[in-house]
Amino acid sequence: MEIYHSKKAIFSKELAVLNKKYNSISLLRLVIGLLFGFSFYYYLKNSDLLYAGLAFCFFVSFIVLMRFHTKLLFKRKIKEALIKINTDEIDYLENNKLSFENGIEFNDFSHPYAYDLDIFGEHSLFQNLNRTATFIGKKTLAQQLIKASSPEVILQNQEATQELNDKIDWRQEFSALAKVTEDTQSSYKALLQWSTFNSESLPKWAVIFSYASPLLIISGFIAYLITSNLVILSSLSYLFVLNLIVLGKFLKRIKLEMGNSYNIDKVIGKYGVLLKSIEEERFLDNKLVALQQKLKFKTENASVHLKKLSDLFSKNDSIENVVTAVLFNGTFLFNLHVLKSLVGWKKEHAAALEEWLEVIGEFEFLNSMTNFAYNNPDFVYPVLNSDYKIDFENLSHPLLNSKTRVGNGVAFYPQSFMILTGSNMSGKSTFLRCLGVNMVLSGMGAVVCATKANVHPLPVLVSMRLSDSLSDSESYFYAEIKRLKQIMDALENQPAFVLLDEILRGTNSDDKRNGTIEVVKKMIAKKAIGAIATHDIEVCLTTNSYPTILTNKAFEVEIVNDDLYFDYKLRDGVCQNKSASFLMKKMGVI
Repeated sequence: MEIYHSKKAIFSKELAVLNKKYNSISLLRLVIGLLFGFSFYYYLKNSDLLYAGLAFCFFVSFIVLMRFHTKLLFKRKIKEALIKINTDEIDYLENNKLSFENGIEFNDFSHPYAYDLDIFGEHSLFQNLNRTATFIGKKTLAQQLIKASSPEVILQNQEATQELNDKIDWRQEFSALAKVTEDTQSSYKALLQWSTFNSESLPKWAVIFSYASPLLIISGFIAYLITSNLVILSSLSYLFVLNLIVLGKFLKRIKLEMGNSYNIDKVIGKYGVLLKSIEEERFLDNKLVALQQKLKFKTENASVHLKKLSDLFSKNDSIENVVTAVLFNGTFLFNLHVLKSLVGWKKEHAAALEEWLEVIGEFEFLNSMTNFAYNNPDFVYPVLNSDYKIDFENLSHPLLNSKTRVGNGVAFYPQSFMILTGSNMSGKSTFLRCLGVNMVLSGMGAVVCATKANVHPLPVLVSMRLSDSLSDSESYFYAEIKRLKQIMDALENQPAFVLLDEILRGTNSDDKRNGTIEVVKKMIAKKAIGAIATHDIEVCLTTNSYPTILTNKAFEVEIVNDDLYFDYKLRDGVCQNKSASFLMKKMGVI
């Protein structure tokens, strides 16, 4: 945490210096603007070339200061973003608040584990991992959290994040650049929509005319200056009008291009800056280098191509100014040339554009995972195996307070399925979520909350937290049956890591017990690995019939000084103590 405090202090000092420069430049701009006004006024009044020269010098100085002012503004935004990044990390590590987006828009109640394991939403795994600032970054992180990656991809992600771990300066700079893009889902989608919208080339006659007409106007104007022939001037005026008529034929398409690209030219420019940051960094890891190579397009980097596109959009906006539009298009058919260039850019780069943006998303995803590892140096990268073995030492839930969470050792071999018992509040459900969340982290190449981990990556299937659906007239019991059917169907295709918490709660005790036993039998027959939590001791007797596959584990509760005491330690065997009656008596319920 000390490094975040240190960086925040450094960036705060640098921002103070920038603010002084920014304010000084603002004041100097105002003074030079006034001096330009006075000089120009006295030139008009006295026709003195000295004032004309001064006015010209002040005007040029004003333009230079404008550019310098814009650069300072960008640098100031970056410093502010860097301060916010470090402030947010300090708050996060001090358990003050979570300032990161929670990804609730990605939640899917029908997903095999997203809702049950709190992957999205307030205080979710997504919110704790998320350090993205662009829409494609958030989308990439969300997708990685809800799908199982191949062992090859998991190892690539592990190696990539280990290299990025030492690049905290670059990672924070990249995050700051992402923050100032002010990228949104709408701007991202608008850009991709524009890239596929009407890329039909201009007619040949229009292309020929767009070059021939300006040449005729320039030649005619030179001829008029030499001969002072009014017939030439009259002809030029007709050609000027003809150019505007030709432009009018394409005005609707130009307007459509602008409509489909509204307010994304600035975002494109900032995407380009993000890509340039990736292009200029030196990476050694194979995955990072491969992502970097995707930004090579023909002879130039992606950032250069995006800069050109941003410039084209800016030029196209000139048609909104009537005086400029009439003058430039009547003379040079300016917007017709811009339209031709936009169509050409679209045809050449449309397929590559989405891939470039995906590279940004991939780096933001890797940056988030790296930050998670950096903030938790005691977490470990799992060792992968292909033997269906899963075991953890000192495993705990990564989102619990590090000072109070309790670790447990757990192995799913030789017995591959656990029947878990324990009284209410003893930690069964938390332990199941702990298993699920760490398996999800393992499956995306992240560190896990354990001191040692050996994992065979598997799909995760969970039935823990379901709800009635009034809109679908669906009861809790029916929703649970549907989820169990979903799990069974998935197990038909391949083995999976399954977590079940007190299933069949919506039926009577005998039905629940018999149903639970049959579910366990069918799951182990389908080679499922995992755990089921239950209060029914008779379910635990199933281990007698399958001693090589099933094992009993328990969380116990003790009564100490007339109060319940939970140590949250996983034990062998079946739970012996109960707490419900004691707690109800103590609270006067019974």
